[in-house]
Amino acid sequence: MRFLVGAAVGYVLGAKAGRGRYEQIVRAYRRIADHPAVQGAAGIARAKLEDLRH
Repeated sequence: MRFLVGAAVGYVLGAKAGRGRYEQIVRAYRRIADHPAVQGAAGIARAKLEDLRH
């Protein structure tokens, strides 16, 4: 869900600011999303959500 929101915000901001700004936003988002700490937190969140489903 967070990814979709981030992608939508990036698209809207990029569309208004032009292709160069869009690419800059996408690179920043990917840099954050690919950070090991963020990946670890996402894994923990997924595991907790999976536990709640069962």
